[in-house]
Amino acid sequence: MLAKTFGGAVFGVDAYLITIEVSVGQGTKFFMVGLPDSAVKESEQRVEAAIKHSGYAMPRIKTVVNLAPADIRKEGSAYDLPIAVGILAASEQIQDTLLSKYLIMGELSLDGILRPIKGVLPIAVEARKHGYQGFILPKENAREAAIVNNLEVIGVETLSETIDFLQGKQAIEPFWHETRDVFFEEINQFAVDFSDVQGHESIKRALEVAAAGGHNVIMVGPPGSGKTMLARRIPTILPPLTLHEALETTKIHSVAGKLGGNNSLIARRPFCAPHHTISDAALVGGGNIPQPGQISLAHNGILFLDELPEFKRTVLEVLRQPLEERTVTISRAKGTVNFPANFMLIASMNPSPSGDFFDAQTGGHPDSPTAVQRYLNKISGPLLDRIDIHVEVNPVPFDEMTADRKTESSKVIRQRVITARRRQTERFKESTVYCNAMMPPPMVKEICKISPAGKTLLKTAMERLGLSSRAYDRILKVSRTIADLAGIDDIAVEHLAEAIQYRSLDREGWNG
Repeated sequence: MLAKTFGGAVFGVDAYLITIEVSVGQGTKFFMVGLPDSAVKESEQRVEAAIKHSGYAMPRIKTVVNLAPADIRKEGSAYDLPIAVGILAASEQIQDTLLSKYLIMGELSLDGILRPIKGVLPIAVEARKHGYQGFILPKENAREAAIVNNLEVIGVETLSETIDFLQGKQAIEPFWHETRDVFFEEINQFAVDFSDVQGHESIKRALEVAAAGGHNVIMVGPPGSGKTMLARRIPTILPPLTLHEALETTKIHSVAGKLGGNNSLIARRPFCAPHHTISDAALVGGGNIPQPGQISLAHNGILFLDELPEFKRTVLEVLRQPLEERTVTISRAKGTVNFPANFMLIASMNPSPSGDFFDAQTGGHPDSPTAVQRYLNKISGPLLDRIDIHVEVNPVPFDEMTADRKTESSKVIRQRVITARRRQTERFKESTVYCNAMMPPPMVKEICKISPAGKTLLKTAMERLGLSSRAYDRILKVSRTIADLAGIDDIAVEHLAEAIQYRSLDREGWNG
């Protein structure tokens, strides 16, 4: 007899349907076809033990399991449950009445207990798209799948429970979770706040400008000056995620297996801070089975690279294309996968190998200017070219650190950022650009027009401060954001002056 169950497979951050066909007939042996990988092939042993421990019998005649379409490689252990159900239906131990109405996925342990799987959200989206009534899956994944509306999410714990539900012997209430209510409750909940930061007023201003325009930032300062503390508070002033952005971000984390059983829709912008020993494949994604890397996990959020010069040069160089394209393409012999990678890069570094600023007047520190320059040169010009704002972070004086005064909260700063972003949304509504940092050079010339006085100031600054030519467009973009924060249509001289001071590392001979 022939029986069919239905599942899904993930490729990149999207899913496609898989039909599990099981035929039981004359002959001997068990055959698994349809390009299964080792994990899928080994399901025979898990399925047989789970069926036995659930009170049923594994057929001792020829059993053929086909995973269609047969020309696409199937990977992982999530096919255990649909294979087991298909075998029981094909051997007429259970009825197959409801099998065509549900997608079924789950990994089986030897005693028939279900284990959670990865990539549930994109599979659930595909199930609704193709009109399935529901999705049967491990109970630990039910909250994640319940993000999708108009789809019955049946969370089960064992193979026996699955069979009883399909045979009508046990009623299971579809998992229901008011995801959107929880989402809107959590988008403004943060464990940290800018009101905790004493001093650093100029740095907080620079980070506000960065958040308002989506600009990348590098902070240069000695150890303990507060670079990491400031970076971790940037998500608190970014505009809240929209539902569409939250769904995009959640799909990536689902595919990577980063969602726990108690998580559903990601409500806050992600903050990823990989260690400096990370490989280029771990950063951008890859592997035999392409998985999203840290830059994709940071999609719609922050990628924080602490101690930037300590990262391998090859790792930093692979960031160049994603920073421009806002996506990363991973090519393998089996195909090409695109992962979204629209993130803000926040980097920090010491000004010298010893960690201190060089001060020629006071004798400075053991590092010579040559050693400092060599240390700074670990960051390539093309990468630095993609960072709009450079700021120097100095230690906060004791009196300022211990001052008993209230500083501006993230909520107040965030409101100004949201207002500035609304102006940009209106400005770029006819294009694919959505913030000032994404403007290509032709658009910069069209939108970032400056007065004759502004041109004179910019020319003087570039000549006297030794600013490189690559700083020109960056200064115009940042000044446009500063004008947006001020609610002004035209870029004024004071906006240019503020933007110019955010180009520290472009100064010739910069040593701190």
